[in-house]
Amino acid sequence: MSASRPAVITVDDLSVVYEVDPPVAAVKNATFSLAPGEILGLAGESGCGKTTLAYAINRLHKPPARIASGSITFHGREGDDLDLLALDEHALRAFRWSELSMVFQGAMNALNPVTTIRAQLCDVLSTHVPHLSRKERIARAGDVLERVGVSRDRLRSYPHELSGGMRQRVMIAMAMLLEPQVMIMDEPTTALDVVVQRDILREIVRLRDELDFAVIFITHDLPLLLEISDRIAIMLRGEIIEIGSADRIYREPEHEYTRQLLSSFPSLSGSRGAFIRTGTDEENADEEKEQTR
Repeated sequence: MSASRPAVITVDDLSVVYEVDPPVAAVKNATFSLAPGEILGLAGESGCGKTTLAYAINRLHKPPARIASGSITFHGREGDDLDLLALDEHALRAFRWSELSMVFQGAMNALNPVTTIRAQLCDVLSTHVPHLSRKERIARAGDVLERVGVSRDRLRSYPHELSGGMRQRVMIAMAMLLEPQVMIMDEPTTALDVVVQRDILREIVRLRDELDFAVIFITHDLPLLLEISDRIAIMLRGEIIEIGSADRIYREPEHEYTRQLLSSFPSLSGSRGAFIRTGTDEENADEEKEQTR
C-alpha cells in the first residue's frame, strides 16, 4: 500500500515519561503518520520503547507512565479529525476496538480460560454494538473466525482446547470484529513456531489487502518486517531514529544502528555477515577473507 494516501493517524512530537525516581523518558518526540491500508513496521531491541509507544497511541498507559507532550490525531472515514489525547473515558471506550484495536504481546494467553470463544467474541459485540440480537452476534463472531482461518465450530471451544496458533488467530479475530481502521500488533507471533508464524503473517497480509485496515506491526525481528511492511520505523532508546520504505531501509540504511540490526541476522546463503555490507569494498573483501579462513 502507498503511504502517499491521506493519513488515518498522525503522531506528532509524542513523548512518554515514567514518573519514577529519577524520571525515565521512554518515548522521545516520536513523529510519524500511518496511511489507510499501510503496514508500518516498528523495530528495535527490547526496552527501546516500542510497546510504550503503542500503549500511548491507544491510551492504555497506566501510572507511572504519562504522556508528557505531543499529539495523536485520528482522521476518520468522514474526514473528521479526532484528538485522541482529549477523549474522555466514555469516548475512549467507544473509540477502542471500533476504530483502533490492539493485539497484545503474549495475547494468545490473554483469553479467559473459563469462558468459551463464543462468549468472549460476543462480549465485544454486545458492548459496542448493543442493537445486534444474540443470533446476529453469534453469526458475526463465526464469520470473523472463518476469516482468520478458524472453523466456526470452535466458537463452542474453551481456550485450552485450541493450539497456540489458533488462540492467536482468535485474538486477531477479536481485534477485527468491529472492522477498525487501525490495528496495532505487538509481537503477535513471537511465541509461535516458525511454520505457524508464516501462516499467521500471510493471513494478516491477506486480511489487510481484503479489508484495507492499517497495521502498526511491532517486533524486534527486522527481516520479518522487511518482508511484510510498506514502511519501517527504527527505534533506539525511545527515539524513532529512522523511517522509510522497507526497500530503502534494507538497501540504503542511513543510521549506524539500523545497519547493525540488519547485520545481526545471518544470511541463509553466502558467507556470514552477508545480509548487509556496511564498509568499503576493501574492508568487505578483507572481512570475507577473514571469514573463509
